[in-house]
Amino acid sequence: MPYLGGEEALRELRRALANPHVQADRLRYRAAVLRVIRHMAQGADVSGLFPEMVKASAAADVVQKKLVSLYVRAQAPRQPQLALLAVNTLRKDCAHPSPAVRGLALRSMCGLRMPGIQEYLQQPLLSGLRDKAAYVRRAAVLGCAKMVKLQGDSEVDGALVNELYSLLRDRDPIVVVNCLRALEEILKKEGGVVINKPIAHHLLNRMADLDQWGQSEVLTFLLRYRPRSEEELFDILNLLDGYLKSSSPSVVMAATKLFLVLAREYPHVQADVLVRVKGPLLSACTSESRELCFTALCHVRQILGSLPGHFSSHYKKFFCSYSEPHYIKCQKMEVLCELVNDENVQQVLEELKGYCTDVSVELAQGAIFAIGNIARTYTEQCVGILTELLGLQQEHITSAVVQAFRDLVWLCPQCTDAVCRALPSCEDTIQDSEGKQALIWLLGTHGEKVPNAPYVLEDFVENVKSEMFPAVKMELLTALVRLFLSRPAECQDMLGRLLYYCIEEEMDMAVRDRGLFYYRLLQSGVEEVKRVLCSPKSDPSLGLLEDQTERPVNTWASEFNTLAPVYGRECWALVTAHQPAEPSYSSPCTDSRNKDTGDAAVGAVIPAAFI
Repeated sequence: MPYLGGEEALRELRRALANPHVQADRLRYRAAVLRVIRHMAQGADVSGLFPEMVKASAAADVVQKKLVSLYVRAQAPRQPQLALLAVNTLRKDCAHPSPAVRGLALRSMCGLRMPGIQEYLQQPLLSGLRDKAAYVRRAAVLGCAKMVKLQGDSEVDGALVNELYSLLRDRDPIVVVNCLRALEEILKKEGGVVINKPIAHHLLNRMADLDQWGQSEVLTFLLRYRPRSEEELFDILNLLDGYLKSSSPSVVMAATKLFLVLAREYPHVQADVLVRVKGPLLSACTSESRELCFTALCHVRQILGSLPGHFSSHYKKFFCSYSEPHYIKCQKMEVLCELVNDENVQQVLEELKGYCTDVSVELAQGAIFAIGNIARTYTEQCVGILTELLGLQQEHITSAVVQAFRDLVWLCPQCTDAVCRALPSCEDTIQDSEGKQALIWLLGTHGEKVPNAPYVLEDFVENVKSEMFPAVKMELLTALVRLFLSRPAECQDMLGRLLYYCIEEEMDMAVRDRGLFYYRLLQSGVEEVKRVLCSPKSDPSLGLLEDQTERPVNTWASEFNTLAPVYGRECWALVTAHQPAEPSYSSPCTDSRNKDTGDAAVGAVIPAAFI
């Protein structure tokens, strides 16, 4: 067999394509073309067969035309001069009696990436926009967007825009949606497609004819329209009411966002909508599609920020399944933390306790941190569970429990005694940096309540030379200076040794500077050290209360059904900061183009039928 990309293979393919007997047999000719496509897909250079393949496109076989179209679009950038031969053939196919051939020809021409192709596209596209066949009009509409993109920064043709606006009244629903997307791309610099009252009402009346993809697209575009009266607003909401029960999650989410944005002055309407969308969201949270499940969970957390306990009666829906991936389990545990109340706290804690012994270290630690979050409200029960987990003597479990204790003691000082009673013997199990820092902080801050605190810290001082983490050394310095203030006799010697090591032998400059700081601070006197390290602190519960403040729905309504709940508001802002500005969907078109006074300004762009 000839080498795949060798000259002999190309000669064989060229002979087959040029053979009159092969050309006379439709199946053999198609098989020869298919062999060329197969070679191209495998990475072989078949650009030398361009003339033969262009000739093959003149055949009557539609399947063969599709194969040749695939070849021409892939090879046109390499052979721009020969690609003109294909353009002439495709222009002829644009007048073919078959709608399938006409549509294929338009798609193929618009897919060519070669200089000067725009001048060959204009007339076929305008003819395609007026074609009797819906398939051709669909292809022509999308082709207009491709052509304008190929033109770069040149001025947009107003006649083409007018033609696309008029096609919004096309009898084919897919043509209507394609027009919206094409106009959005073409008018991107002007702010995107304009949705005024006639267009908005026309789209609303056509919603029933659209498929699920088209419905979600139209609902997104309708965010740009602001109803001009309360009566019109509620007429629109009544028309959209049925789409909150759609079988498509995308339609439900798009309709929900439109309700929330349009009803931003009616909080009771927003609350009612969120109650009605509870069922579809719960169904999505248990979907077999992991992507859909994760997205739904992110939106559930967003809703819970404004309506705490909104899903509390369905808390079991958020219990983790064994087969679910880690990222979904983590989201469900976050949701469970927000759904805890007096009625279900015992069941939720038992479920989370089971996750703490999972084989996945990340999941087990995430469950422990979740119990620690719940402990801010239900302290006694959670501290008991966390203390039981310390008895397992597992490194990752002990580390996570100590970190949870550190945060809990800071936020809930009333549980300090219970935590201090559980700390002894933890130091033998913890090996990671975060766990060591948490334990050292607890021993330094509350060491007067832990009998063996100086001796535990002394073990850390003895092994400080082998300690790999500078953060642990700096935490050890601070903790030992604090403990020295309350138990000086037991800490004086080891503090001197630690300061000597940090100042004279330590290679890390941050640790050395911290040691010098404490050495000079101690020289100024014990009272000064107490003033610096033991000064009054702000009440940590104030920050906790701020975190629990309910956010109004209007603060995130514009982010609903976007990637902002998935990435997080701050992260999504960073992701989009360096992207080109897109038309905003955040409010239902507050600019003047949607108002009566602005309609005249867009009259040159929108056909009179829509003004």
